[in-house]
Amino acid sequence: MTDSANPTIAQLIVQILEAEGVEYVFGIPGEENIGLIDALNDSSIRYLLTRHEQAASFMAEIYGRLTGKAGVCSATLGPGAINLQLGVADATTNSTPLVALSAQVGLDRIYKESHQVVDLVRLFRPITKWSELVPAPEAVPEMFRRAFKVSQSERPGATYLALPEDVEAAPIPDGARPLPTDRVRAEEPSSAQLQRAAEVLAKAKAPILLAGHGAARGDAGEALRRLAEQWDVPVATTFHGKGVFPDDHRNALGAVGFMRHDYANFGFDQADVIVSVGYELQEFDPVKINPERDKKIIHVHRFAAEVDDHYPVAVGIEGDISHSLDALGREVPGPFPGGGENYGKFRQLLADELDSGATDGRFPLVPQRIVADTRAALGREDIVLADTGAVKMWMARLYPTYAANTCLISNGLSTMGFALPGALSAALVYPEHKVLAAVGDGAFLMHSQEIETAIRENIPLTVLVWVDESYGLIEWKMDLELGRHSHVKFNNPDLVMYAESFGARGYQITAADQLLPTLREALDSGGVSIIACPVDYSENLRLTDRLGELTGPF
Repeated sequence: MTDSANPTIAQLIVQILEAEGVEYVFGIPGEENIGLIDALNDSSIRYLLTRHEQAASFMAEIYGRLTGKAGVCSATLGPGAINLQLGVADATTNSTPLVALSAQVGLDRIYKESHQVVDLVRLFRPITKWSELVPAPEAVPEMFRRAFKVSQSERPGATYLALPEDVEAAPIPDGARPLPTDRVRAEEPSSAQLQRAAEVLAKAKAPILLAGHGAARGDAGEALRRLAEQWDVPVATTFHGKGVFPDDHRNALGAVGFMRHDYANFGFDQADVIVSVGYELQEFDPVKINPERDKKIIHVHRFAAEVDDHYPVAVGIEGDISHSLDALGREVPGPFPGGGENYGKFRQLLADELDSGATDGRFPLVPQRIVADTRAALGREDIVLADTGAVKMWMARLYPTYAANTCLISNGLSTMGFALPGALSAALVYPEHKVLAAVGDGAFLMHSQEIETAIRENIPLTVLVWVDESYGLIEWKMDLELGRHSHVKFNNPDLVMYAESFGARGYQITAADQLLPTLREALDSGGVSIIACPVDYSENLRLTDRLGELTGPF
């Protein structure tokens, strides 16, 4: 227990974390930060011990994505800190608030060659919004406040602080205390820019709305729905924006960003104006929606668009996204002719694929069947995390989503392995909802050690493993572009026995009609369950071949 008579900087940091509203710190202790870890025991903050620092960073990222508050991960110096970097980079590229903390050697030897010394600040700088070393005890309140403020301000991302062990152990300076917290609020949209947008839309024959991650982050779903219904125009989403506009709405077009010219892309082919709502270029290359550079683009976001030859912004509207959309609706009453009726056919094509998959009894299961059964097992507000790989492609384009942040995908960095540890955070944030991690067997073994974390910490976890014993997306890409594949096949352990060795439940699917009842049983159990489901990825090339043969207009 920490010495309350002689409080140290470690205790001050814990007070600051509490003042920032931190609920969890995810990480692994090290020799150089034992004071901070011990001080957390006397706080309201739950320290959640993981089995790998990278998993801790993914947990912090998903916490930040679901709450809008910076998730916090912690590690020791050197190798521990370096292991945090993938989740830190994923958070920054996915516009997610995260604060990473690590120990560092003392100031008495950081300036010279010494055991475990690497320049962590410089390592973290390219993958964060701000990276710095705490140089003195007096700097702690201001630097920690800045770390949270920078992380949580638009465009959100990760920040990093290195804490030398002698600074952590130093006494608290007189008067040092947590600083008051504040959040930057969005400005109202410019009336001049709204008028310019109205002039562009006055000449439009077929506008389309594109909702991206910023729309989901800004809770702009209701404003988006109001505008779509008022104008009667179609709405497509990015992978990160899935659910911000419900897929069963008559104006829903589906998700855009697939590797081929998918149904939703034909909606963009027919459009002359794109009203881009919270879209960030890192989500997908805008060449997919504006290949001829002939669309007028109205960019609605909290910040200006990045520059891209295929994303020429005619009008930029910066400010609160919901307020901007409502203001656009006042400037341009609408409706535009033929929107919902004309674009319903694209939505029906996706629905037909899913309906056909739901009754497909082949084994191994076709991806469409797995997606359909996953949707049937989860409620509208339940959460699925679709890991990177072929799983992501099938889930992103085919899984109907009805609320923002209920289908979580990494599409900035597109990192493998985030879904399993991320599901633990989702269950902590939303204990009233069911949470499923949908992962390929390649990604599963990257962080399957966190099954032990789920059991130890009593966190419900259901993992659906799509089993093909290959890095399926790379095999798909090789077959598509090279006509053959190599160096993608591997072998798995017995996944049922593997799950049971942790004390979890293991399920092996051996027939198509077993998956849905197994999913329901696992999700209802409240425990930790691993479901191994063989998948037939010969459907991959059939899908891309079929989409490649599509021609429009429909």
